[in-house]
Amino acid sequence: MQQVNDDLQIRWLKLRIKLKEKLGIKPEMDGILFLIGVQELGTAHQQYTKEQKQDLMHIAVCTVLAQSGYYIVEGFDEEGWPHFRQLKALPEFNLFEQENFLKDHVLLYFQSQGVI
Repeated sequence: MQQVNDDLQIRWLKLRIKLKEKLGIKPEMDGILFLIGVQELGTAHQQYTKEQKQDLMHIAVCTVLAQSGYYIVEGFDEEGWPHFRQLKALPEFNLFEQENFLKDHVLLYFQSQGVI
């Protein structure tokens, strides 16, 4: 199990380094989720309120977990923001396991986007 965890951490670090090369910063999880949310919404280079930033991170979490069938896009509101429906319960994890679960899905997302 430790070897799997080590591999995940190495792949996560490589992603952060790749993002640093592209963006000039090496973002933490929140920053990476924000980037995914902006990409999914398709509205780069604008100012967001604190609430909108939280909503963008929510879009990102739902998007990356949709890859494993946890969420599905139900539709879009009048401003083009996606709305998701949860299809199945998330696994019960401690905080460390939860973070690794999310990291793994973020890595899958970037892999599917051709970034890594």
